Amino acid sequence: MNNKVVDKAADNIRILSAAMVEKAKSGHPGGAMGGADFINILYSEFLRYDPDNKLYPHRDRFFLDPGHMSPMLYSTLALAGNYSMEELANFRQWGTVTPGHPEVDFARGVENTSGPLGQGHTMAVGAAIAERFLVARFGEWMSHKTYAFISDGGVQEEISQGSGRIAGTLGLSNLIMFYDSNDIQLSTTTDAVTSENTAMKYESWGWKTITIDGNDADAIRQALIDANNETSRPTLIIGKTVMGKGALSAEGESFERKVSTHGQPLSAAGASMENTIKNLGGNPENPFQVFDDVKALYAERAEALRSWMKGQKGIETEWTAANPELADKLVKFFSKDAIDFDFDKIEQKANSATRNASATVLQYFASEIDNMIVASADLSNSDKTDGFLKGGSYPFKKGDFTGSFFNAGVCELTMACIMNGMALHGGIIPVCGTFFVFSDYMKPAIRMAALMELPVKYVWSHDAFRVGEDGPTHQPVEQEAQIRLMEHLKNHKGENSMLVLRPADAQETTVAWRLALENTSTPTGMIFSRQNVQDLPTEDSRYEDAKAAAQGAYIVEDDENAEIILLASGSEVSTLVEGAQKLRADGIAVRIVSAPSEGLFRSQSAEYQEEVLPTALPKFGLTAGLPVTLQGLVGNNGCVWGLSSFGFSAPYTVLDQELGFNGENVYNQVKTFLGK
Repeated sequence: MNNKVVDKAADNIRILSAAMVEKAKSGHPGGAMGGADFINILYSEFLRYDPDNKLYPHRDRFFLDPGHMSPMLYSTLALAGNYSMEELANFRQWGTVTPGHPEVDFARGVENTSGPLGQGHTMAVGAAIAERFLVARFGEWMSHKTYAFISDGGVQEEISQGSGRIAGTLGLSNLIMFYDSNDIQLSTTTDAVTSENTAMKYESWGWKTITIDGNDADAIRQALIDANNETSRPTLIIGKTVMGKGALSAEGESFERKVSTHGQPLSAAGASMENTIKNLGGNPENPFQVFDDVKALYAERAEALRSWMKGQKGIETEWTAANPELADKLVKFFSKDAIDFDFDKIEQKANSATRNASATVLQYFASEIDNMIVASADLSNSDKTDGFLKGGSYPFKKGDFTGSFFNAGVCELTMACIMNGMALHGGIIPVCGTFFVFSDYMKPAIRMAALMELPVKYVWSHDAFRVGEDGPTHQPVEQEAQIRLMEHLKNHKGENSMLVLRPADAQETTVAWRLALENTSTPTGMIFSRQNVQDLPTEDSRYEDAKAAAQGAYIVEDDENAEIILLASGSEVSTLVEGAQKLRADGIAVRIVSAPSEGLFRSQSAEYQEEVLPTALPKFGLTAGLPVTLQGLVGNNGCVWGLSSFGFSAPYTVLDQELGFNGENVYNQVKTFLGK
C-alpha cells in the first residue's frame, strides 16, 4: 500500500472537515482533523459493505460516538461517493443532509445518530450482539464486524463503564473500537479531569487493547489486522492522535494540540485557515475538492468491495438453496412488517397484576417470535420479563448466543442504548425492562430511539406509589407525565415520537403488547402494575372489549344520560368502577373511560374523540401520578385527583386509603365537583 496516497487522503479529509466548519462558522474541526487517519484506513482498506447497496444487511458497521466529529465522517463518506462537495459545503444549514451531528441515514452510510457522548459506542455493542445472535441462527457466512469510534468525552461518560463491562463479559470479538486519545477536550486538556489508565481499565473488563500512534498509517493498519484476528475478546485500539493535525498560525507555525480548535472554526480559534489548507496540500480558494489520486484510491476500494460482494452473494445464494426455510425466516427477520402473531389465543389469569399479564404474553412470545431479544436490568423476576425465560428462552453467555435473553446487569441507560444498537442493526425486536421509576436513567436513550424512529419496546413495572414499603425512592410520581411528553413530541415524519401505554387490566395488557408489536416505526413504552388489578366489567368478553384500547381511549361503561365522565389509565380505572357504583346509588349517571394512551387517542379522528369525550360533559380524572398527566384529557373545565408529592413508605393498601385512591374518595370528589 502506497502510504503517500493514503496520507494524502487523510489530509483531504482534514481539509474538507476544516472547510465545512469554517464555512458554517460553527462546529468542531480539531478532533476531525486528528481522527482522519484512522477513519481513512478503515474505509479505504477494511470496512466491508456493498458500495451499490448501502442497505446490504450483512455489512460491517461503523458507529461514531463523538457526533461533533461529523465533518470527519461526512468527508470520508464523500470520498466514498456518498456526499457531494455541495452537500459538504451546506454543513449545519437548513434542509441540509449534513447536520451538525450525524442523523442515521443508512443509504448514505450513516449507521447511527450521535451527539450525546457515550451513546454511540454503546449502540455499537448492541449491533455486535445482534450480529452474534443472527450468526448463531444462520451461520458464519453472514458474520461481520462492528467498528466504533470513541473520544475522551465518550470514555469519561459513565455509560462507557456499562458498555465496556458487557462487551468484555460477552466476549464480543466482532467489536473493534478506536479511541481517539488526543489529550484535548472542549474546555480543558484531559489531564485536568482524569488520570486513569484507560488500557488497564478495558483490560480488566476482558478487552484486548493496542496502543499506537493514531496518525501513523502503518500502525493503524497493523492494529486493525490484529483486532480482526482476535477471536475471543473485543478490541480497543488506543490511538494517540494530534488535535487539529496540520493546523498552522498566521506566522506559519504549528497550531496543533490546542484546546481552542476543539469547538470552533480554525480562524476563530486563532489559526490561519489559509495556511492550514496550504499546509495540507489544498487550495484555500476552493477547499471543497477531492484530489485525483484520492478519488482513484477510493474507486479502487469500491471495486475491491464489489469483488467481495460478488463472492458474498455467491455464498449466500448457495446457503439459501440449501436452507430455504431458514432463508425465508432471515428475510422475515429483516422485514419492516409487523410480526404475525395470534393474540387471541393468549389466556390471561383474571384479576392479575398487569406485570404478570405481561409475563404471560412474553411466555407465548418466547416460543414463537424467534428474533425477539428481551433484556432486564437485574430485575427480570420483578419486572416479569422472566416470562420470556419461562417460555423457553435462556440468557446469552460468552461464546454462546443461541439464547435470546440479555442479562444486562444494573445499567438502565447502557441497556437502553444497547437495545437501540440492536434495532439499528436490524433483524431484531429489542425489548428491555426495569422498574418505571428507573426510566429516569433511560431517558437519554429513549429520546434517541424516538429521534431515530427505532421500535424498541420498554417494559416498565411497579408503575406507581403502590410499590408500597420501598418508599418514595422507588415510587414513580412524575415519571408518567415525563414519559408521556414523548407522545406530544413529533418526530421528523410528523408522527408521535413514541407510543406510551398503561393498560387497565390483564386483557388490556394483551392488547397493549399487540400494539407494541405492531408499532414498527417508533419506540413503545408499557407501564405495568405491581399489585393485582380487578378486571374491568364486561357484558360479554372482556378481551373483545379491551381491543378498543387500540384507539388510545374507549368507553368501558356508559349510563344513559351520563352527567360526568370518569377517566383514567392503568389500575386507577378499576378504582373509578368502584366509585361509580357509589355514585349510581346516589342517582348520578356516569361514563367510565379507559385511556391507556393519550397520544394514540389524539391521533384518532375528531369525531371519535368527541364521541368518547364529548366537550359538553364534565370530566373527572384519576391518576396515581402528577395531575397534569390527565389534564389534557379532562380539559380546563375538568378536575383531576392525582398525587402532587413524593410517595411514602407503607403497605400499598394503606397508601390507597391515606392518599385517596379508593372508590369512596372518587365518590366524594365527584360529588364535590358537581356541587351535589
